[in-house]
Amino acid sequence: MKKTMAVLFGSRSVEHDVSIVSAVQWMATADASRYDVVPVYLAHDGAWYTGEPLKELGAYKPFNPTSPGIVKVLPDLTANARTLLAVSEKPRLFGGPRPELKVVATIDVAVPIFHGLNGEDGTVQGVLELMNVPYTSSGLVGSAVGMDKIAMKQLFRGMGFPILDFHWATRGAWDARRSAIIDEIETKLPYPLFVKPANLGSSIGIARAKTREELVSAMDVAFSYDRRALVEPAVVDPVEVNCSALGFDEDVEVSVCEMPVSWQEFLTFEEKYIPGANGSKLGEPGKAAAKSPGGMANLKRRVPAPISDELTGRIQSLSGEIFRALDCKGVVRIDYIIDPAADALYVNEINTIPGSLAYYLWEASGLPYPKLIDRMVELAERAHERKNEARFGFDSAILQSVSIGGGKR
Repeated sequence: MKKTMAVLFGSRSVEHDVSIVSAVQWMATADASRYDVVPVYLAHDGAWYTGEPLKELGAYKPFNPTSPGIVKVLPDLTANARTLLAVSEKPRLFGGPRPELKVVATIDVAVPIFHGLNGEDGTVQGVLELMNVPYTSSGLVGSAVGMDKIAMKQLFRGMGFPILDFHWATRGAWDARRSAIIDEIETKLPYPLFVKPANLGSSIGIARAKTREELVSAMDVAFSYDRRALVEPAVVDPVEVNCSALGFDEDVEVSVCEMPVSWQEFLTFEEKYIPGANGSKLGEPGKAAAKSPGGMANLKRRVPAPISDELTGRIQSLSGEIFRALDCKGVVRIDYIIDPAADALYVNEINTIPGSLAYYLWEASGLPYPKLIDRMVELAERAHERKNEARFGFDSAILQSVSIGGGKR
C-alpha cells in the first residue's frame, strides 16, 4: 500500500525560491509506486496550499492561488489526525455562507524541504510535532540550533569542535553604540572579516569586509535581514570541504566529502543556484552526481574531495559527532573550512535541510536519490515510533488541592 507523502516547501523566507527548487527535485524523484506525493506550498504570506500543479512550480509555472486544482488548506493540529483541511463555503437558507472544513489529504509522512526561517528553523517541525506525524528533517532542537549561527557556534565551542573565533551583536546594540561595537570587533578579530545574519543561508546578507568602512556597511546589511549578526575572520586562501550525514539516534552514516569551487571571495546567491552563473550545466537528479537541474548540485565541485585519507576520515568522524550532538535526523550537510597556511580545520556550519538534500553526495557514495528518499522515510517512521514510546501523561492529585484566588477548593 502506498504512503501519502506531504512535501512542504516555500514559506516566509528569503530562501523561498531555493526551497522550491529542492522540493520540485524531490517530488520528481520519489518512487511513484511507493508514494502518493501531496505538494504543500507555503506562500510568501504564510498561507498553505495544495494541488497537483504545485509539483511543477517554478520559473515557468509561477504560483497563482486561483489556478485550477490549487486549494488553500489548514493543518489539523489535533494529534494523530494527520489531515490537511480545506475551507469551503456552503450556502445557508438565511444569511451569508457557512464555512465548512473538508479533509483533502491524510498524511502518512511529512517532508519539510525549507531553507531558512519559518521552516528549517524548527517552526514547522513544531507544527508536525503537534500533529504527531512522522517527518524527515531534524527535530526542534537540531533545527533551531542549526539555523542560528550564533547558537550553533556556541554549541560547537562548548562541545570542543574546532571553530573560528567570532563576535556577535544585536540590532538594538548596533543602533545604540555602533562605534563601540566596531572597536570591540577590531580589537578581537583581524581583517578581513565575514559578516553574516544569524539566521540566513545561501549567501544572502553575507559580506566580506577588509576595512572599517566596509565593516560598518556589512553590519548594516546583515541587520537589515536579521536582528542578530555574526562576525568572524576570513581565512586567506581557504579550502572548503563539505560532508553529509544521514541517520537517527546512534545510527549515523556519512557520505564522501566534496570540494566546491574556490572560496577566494565567496559564492554569491546567483553562483550557488542559478544555472549557468558559474558555467554549470543542467541535468536530472538520479543520473550523474555532477549534474543537476539547479539547486546546490548546480555548483562545480570535486567529488570525492582531493584531500588526504587522514583528513577525509577526520572530517567524516567529526560529521558523525556533530550530527549526534545536535540530535539530528534525516540528511544534513556539514561545511568545513581548511586553512592551508595554518594547517587547520574548522567547522563552519551545519545545514539541517541542505540544498538539494545533498543527494549528489549520496549518489557519489553509492546511494541513488530514490533510495535516499526511501531511507529518510524509514528514519522518520523509526524516530516517530521511538518518540511515541514515551509517556505523555502523569496522574497527580494537584488539581484536587489547587487554590484559586487564595481560597482552597
